[in-house]
Amino acid sequence: MAMWSRTSRDVDGESVIGSWRHAFINNGGSYYLTDLIVYADGLVDCWGLVTVEQFRDKLRSGWVATSLKEGAEASAHELASWTFKNVQSWVGADELYREVVDQIETLNGRLDSAGRCLEALDLFLAEQTDANRQRLAGAYDDIPEHRRRYILGDMDAKDWPLQVLITPLGKKLAGQSVTEERRETALAYFAEWRAGRDEAAERTPTVAPAVVVPGSFHHNGWPDPPGILGLHTQYPAPVRIGDVLYPTVEHAYWALRTTDRAVQDAVLAEPNTYRLSQIASGIPARPGWDASLQATIAHLLRAKFQQHEALALELLATGEGRIVFNAAGFGDTYAYNSRRHLIGRLLELVRAEQQAWRAGLLDLGALDQSETPNFVVYEE
Repeated sequence: MAMWSRTSRDVDGESVIGSWRHAFINNGGSYYLTDLIVYADGLVDCWGLVTVEQFRDKLRSGWVATSLKEGAEASAHELASWTFKNVQSWVGADELYREVVDQIETLNGRLDSAGRCLEALDLFLAEQTDANRQRLAGAYDDIPEHRRRYILGDMDAKDWPLQVLITPLGKKLAGQSVTEERRETALAYFAEWRAGRDEAAERTPTVAPAVVVPGSFHHNGWPDPPGILGLHTQYPAPVRIGDVLYPTVEHAYWALRTTDRAVQDAVLAEPNTYRLSQIASGIPARPGWDASLQATIAHLLRAKFQQHEALALELLATGEGRIVFNAAGFGDTYAYNSRRHLIGRLLELVRAEQQAWRAGLLDLGALDQSETPNFVVYEE
């Protein structure tokens, strides 16, 4: 069974998550080992982005190859070349198509075919009617054939107990008729299986769902109240650092980045946060800026949420889940790749500090508007 690994692609500054496995392309009778990448937005990349329907056509035409010809030449780019001999293919075109569809469901946080089958199984075990048995059988058939044996997570019994449940009484399964006795044995198996699954679930720590801060900004004004958008570095929440009141965290970042007073004044006077990077990104950063970057951004975020109670409550409302910051943040190219992830982690840190402060475990009084430690904003 092929294992899928996670990846992503950038679309207009947004990260679209995906997953990939290996596949063969049949180009002119020669086979090329390449990456088959599936994305959450339903596009598939295998020597070019296509829709799921177009990918199915490529499978059926044999261009994405699931049947490998004996004696054909094959290669992996800059790695090796070989000739097929005694070829065995495990996954057919229709099965690979269904596997790709399952991956799209998984990437979007929805149940794949195996998950839907287990859901139908629970329904049948709770109410053993013919209608529920037929529903379970249909859900089982929807699973790519090469993945069915793994659905119960039992490498000894595999999917046999499930097949016994969905096979009508008197019909043969692997040469033996399904009898009431075999059916009862399968039901007893599932009683133990469910108990083991429930026990494992109790031992597994609950993982809070991720909270996504959207990447789109509001050109026509921010909503009031801002909700999750208040976590943006560009949200208009003035932040006082020392003697200077910055219109946003974004303004503070770009003004503090440089020691050039004219640039700092231009940053403070610019109402459009999209233009701040145009003003300041080409100006040399102050000495030690990169080394102190994480601490600086953390300080700015602490000040923002300590100085704006409503926004602090929005941050606390994210609970304990990971914060996925899909906005670019600080406008430069690097932000699209790395800095937004840094902002998400630092927002989680500030959230924890707010929780500790409210529990009386941490003193954040120094972040009061009148007592905030000063940065060197101007240097003569």
